[in-house]
Amino acid sequence: MKSCDHRCDVLIIGSGAAGLSLALRLAPSYRVIVASKGALNEGSTFYAQGGIAAVFDQADSIESHIEDTLTAGAGLCDRSAVTFIASNARHCVQWLINNGVSFDKNAGGVSGQPYHLTREGGHSHRRILHSADATGHAVETTLVSLALSQPNIQLLERFNAVDIITSDKAGLPGSRRAVGAWLWNRQLERVETCSARSVILATGGAAKVYQYTTNPDVASGDGIAMAWRAGCRVANMEFNQFHPTCLFHPQARNFLLSEALRGEGALLKRPDGSRFMADFDPRGELAPRDVVAQAIDYEMKRLGVDCMYLDISHKSADFIRGHFPTIYHKLISLGLDLTSEPIPIVPAAHYTCGGAVVDNQGQTDVAGLYAIGEVSYTGLHGANRLASNSLLECLVYGWSASQALISTLPHLSAPARLPPWDESRVDDSDERVIIQHNWHELRLFMWDYVGIVRSTKRLERAQRRIQLLQAEIAEYYANFRISNNLLELRNLAEVAELIIKSALQRKESRGLHYTLDYPQTLAHARPTVLTPDFKA
Repeated sequence: MKSCDHRCDVLIIGSGAAGLSLALRLAPSYRVIVASKGALNEGSTFYAQGGIAAVFDQADSIESHIEDTLTAGAGLCDRSAVTFIASNARHCVQWLINNGVSFDKNAGGVSGQPYHLTREGGHSHRRILHSADATGHAVETTLVSLALSQPNIQLLERFNAVDIITSDKAGLPGSRRAVGAWLWNRQLERVETCSARSVILATGGAAKVYQYTTNPDVASGDGIAMAWRAGCRVANMEFNQFHPTCLFHPQARNFLLSEALRGEGALLKRPDGSRFMADFDPRGELAPRDVVAQAIDYEMKRLGVDCMYLDISHKSADFIRGHFPTIYHKLISLGLDLTSEPIPIVPAAHYTCGGAVVDNQGQTDVAGLYAIGEVSYTGLHGANRLASNSLLECLVYGWSASQALISTLPHLSAPARLPPWDESRVDDSDERVIIQHNWHELRLFMWDYVGIVRSTKRLERAQRRIQLLQAEIAEYYANFRISNNLLELRNLAEVAELIIKSALQRKESRGLHYTLDYPQTLAHARPTVLTPDFKA
């Protein structure tokens, strides 16, 4: 045991909308450390284009938001969780507004509604608040600026969380609970300890497990893997949302074309210019993402082509440039003009609908360990996420977790000493090429076998491959000093195995999980819950 390198009241792992909103709510009373794997804003929040769903229009209703979410979730949402989040949406978004986030407004306050609300797939009303087509940028930069000004918030950049430290590992008396974490300081290349009264996972999703993704490089499933290793249940890991419209271009492989484009009239077309969504769903381009992604995937395979096209050129150039300036300028830099031509698109892994099982305050199965945002399974998303509910979930759980922590933290203490990281039996690796080889193999077979369309044979093939990879990674992890790539590979392999196990258990097609062997949808929807073989 040694004295801790870092000590705080609350350790938050992750610096996106969930983590920073929680930190800011706790900062008036508690010392908070926010550990960010990369730069503070290098997460999915920063790149979110569309917006945040909340009922601000008098013609809309919370009940309508609930029903749209339940419909998009293909019968697998938890109604109580959906109701909880939709009912708390407005005051959590208003908190953002009060803290300086600027959302687009209507000229002259149309119909008494000051904010310009857009509509996205699966929504029956215009209820998406946005900041042009860079809402995440507006949210993240505002939250980072506020956090930097708070003396009670310490921000650690380029610190990878390695694992959660629980009281039994630390030899502390009493019931088992989270008391800190091991953090790898990437600049000094050493593992440090951080002790805390409570630990919060706000690490985002795991879309990097796939070869093609809209997510930034940091989305490697770290929090889900750490929660699983700590003894937490995970649920619905088979439901990986593929965004239908990722730009198909060699110089921008993860650039997203916002769903708000389709909300404002963009059409999906085949290479010959003909539309196809009406062949798959009466809602056309505004069908939920699982329907649209499967339709695009089907047409690409049927025609043997590399991509489909998204076309909004029938709208005025001023309208397009005014509503989608970020997308317009990015495409211009690549030689594409959104105002005058169809844009090549393909589906790409986008959002992890499952995660660590939590209650309405973000509490996991391990006392003192919380999970908020994309890392968690709340029951909101079901078998498919409704557009623009993701940032909303981050904000609502940043609020609700703060309420729970404010009531429990006074009764807890952070340990003064924690077990040090043991590197006495490891060496520096002279074969780092193994990590890169395993990394590419993992992402490729997940794309090929556990993608938009699945089969039992493909899943079983993936399961055999992941078991071999897991053995190699475990041996490598036991013998060599850690690195960023090794930590991410270890977590991605863990999450890939959970995805495959979950997919094999679901003997039906529902939402984002479509399998050729079980194309029907069962009458009764049940979440897939995995419980670790864990002994405290």
